[in-house]
Amino acid sequence: MPFLETVVRGRNVPRERLEEVAHHYHEIGGRSPYNELAFRQAVALKRRLRDGYGLRVPVYGGMRNWHPFMSRVIGCMNHAGRKRAAGIILAAHRSNTSLERYRLDVRRGIEENGGAGPEVVYIEPYFDDPLFLEANAARIEEASGYRRGEWPPEVPVVFTAHSIPCSMAEGSPYVEDLLVSCRGVAAILGAERWTLAYQSRSGDGRVPWLEPDVSDVLRDLAGEGVKEVVVQPIGFLHDHVEVLFDLDVEARETAEELGLKMHRAGTVGDHPAFIELLAQRVAELAGVVRSA
Repeated sequence: MPFLETVVRGRNVPRERLEEVAHHYHEIGGRSPYNELAFRQAVALKRRLRDGYGLRVPVYGGMRNWHPFMSRVIGCMNHAGRKRAAGIILAAHRSNTSLERYRLDVRRGIEENGGAGPEVVYIEPYFDDPLFLEANAARIEEASGYRRGEWPPEVPVVFTAHSIPCSMAEGSPYVEDLLVSCRGVAAILGAERWTLAYQSRSGDGRVPWLEPDVSDVLRDLAGEGVKEVVVQPIGFLHDHVEVLFDLDVEARETAEELGLKMHRAGTVGDHPAFIELLAQRVAELAGVVRSA
């Protein structure tokens, strides 16, 4: 609950809604695995930079809504004498809720350290990077048992992403970024039938949010006679609560009610292709050429 209160600070979110969301955490074991998964990525990236590029550098992880908060991480970097850093925002698709807010949080972290902090140069967006697409495609193959080039035409792929208010989406390339990613992954697989759905909607019910909802898409597919479907949360980089509850509990319950066989593919996580993407981008900023 303290984490959720931090997330909604300054917003008029009813206590009942927070308790409802807290229940989601209880359903998946009482905690979010987000930090654990993010730091697993950090360890893999540090190893790949060392082994593949000869870069022996620390990889820091700072959070916006929970420990370790960005201001503390900036303080640790200052203490270690770090003057320049490559910034990696763990959000592949561009919107004000992702890239801009995290960059602002870094700036605030520096301000909270008396204006002292490293110069942060961010890697370019990677929603269309072949390695990002490959990592997602591989996760779908792992979950479904089907292979690229032999994809069964009767099995559609439903990609999902976090819904955001339509007004916010209209002012960013969020939807187009997602569609580019979906098309790229579907092309790798040879999956001709795919769609983009949204999940994890929250906030004022009177405000239009991006649709269709993933459960509505599953109902439509079942109504068309589809018997089997693959759901992959392409808009997320970790299997955290919004994946583990919204898809593994709610969407799966919908699929079972409809008689749909649902394969839930994983997020990119620490897949080697995704870690290589990050390592390449960091090495480019450092002016280093791959050594292995």
